[in-house]
Amino acid sequence: MPTPKFAHVVLQTGQPAALRDWYCTVLDGHVVYADDALTFITFDEEHHRIALLSPPVAHERKTPTTACMHHVAYTFGDLDELLERYVLLRDKGVTPAVCIAHGVTTSLYYQDPDGNFVEMQIDNFAEPDQATAYMHGPEYAADSVGPAFDPEEMVRARASGASAEELTDRSWALRAGLPDPMGVLLGAG
Repeated sequence: MPTPKFAHVVLQTGQPAALRDWYCTVLDGHVVYADDALTFITFDEEHHRIALLSPPVAHERKTPTTACMHHVAYTFGDLDELLERYVLLRDKGVTPAVCIAHGVTTSLYYQDPDGNFVEMQIDNFAEPDQATAYMHGPEYAADSVGPAFDPEEMVRARASGASAEELTDRSWALRAGLPDPMGVLLGAG
């Protein structure tokens, strides 16, 4: 049976221009089509990856407890690519709300102007079966979210010669002693 692949996400918004500009910046994307109701954005070979739906009546920004999409994730090839995107966005004034060493992934969570999370990540295992085995192990069972980490410290450590394997291990993130990242992901941070 064929496996589906990610095609696009549609976000309903009352502030389409702000979201358009944010997603074009964060994903290095461009607008393919726009009218009063729809905006299509892409960053690769697909005709659109993000669609913005603008209803005729503008709505307020969602609250942290609104039932809705929580986040969409984008995977980079390796830690250096992820950190390069972090630095590029940081230099444009876009910083993550929280960074988490999940174990299966190393993830930077950004928030768009409507409060939707966008996860920029790398997979920490070469094969999906290895990630699944990790999720069934004791470290993941003890904390399925993982510790927060400081991306600036990770950039410095990588520049100083720390290996990707060292920096993507939860033990590296735990040394920072940062607060539980779940508060940020659930709107309490």
